[in-house]
Amino acid sequence: DDGLMIFADCAVLPNPNAQELAQIAVSTAKTARDIAGIEPRIAMLSFSTKGSASHEMVDKVREATRIAKEMEPDLKIDGEMQTDAAIVPLVGASKAPGSEIAGHANVLVFPSLEVGNIAYKLVQRLAGADAVGPILQGIAAPVNDLSRGCSVDDIYKMVLIASFSFIAVLGNLIREYLPFNLLFVIFVINVGAVLIRIYLNNKNVGY
Repeated sequence: DDGLMIFADCAVLPNPNAQELAQIAVSTAKTARDIAGIEPRIAMLSFSTKGSASHEMVDKVREATRIAKEMEPDLKIDGEMQTDAAIVPLVGASKAPGSEIAGHANVLVFPSLEVGNIAYKLVQRLAGADAVGPILQGIAAPVNDLSRGCSVDDIYKMVLIASFSFIAVLGNLIREYLPFNLLFVIFVINVGAVLIRIYLNNKNVGY
């Protein structure tokens, strides 16, 4: 995925319960497909990997993983796991053998807002990663947010993401509600989405 990773939740729910955390995972998978154009491989993060620690916070992540699998059975998701197990293949193979996600995750779902917010700002500021967002999910129309520390370039990128989000929403509505003879309209919208994605890739924009 060329270093592209999606973090959730970094902006909205301070301490999601297991049901809310599962919904965050499912919604973020949709964002990964519709906006980033990648097939999501979701790691539900914790300070424990596959039972290496016992705590109610670990139980929440484990339960959220189970609920998310019930909500979307074909979703590629695993947890609970530590960050190194999620993104480093050698560590993933050691800590979570047999997991198709361990070591290969491109979507990281954090157990709480404070963890997600701290993590993305650390990666942005210390590693020099290009952070774009937050992208708000679960809302009928595209809505995004910006940090008070954002730059002009950050605003520019979020406008592009909002436009792309609108194209994705409109395309889904047309496919769901309009008759077959409007497939040409769908084709035009999808072409527009592809062109925007190509433009974003050429600009090296991350999410």
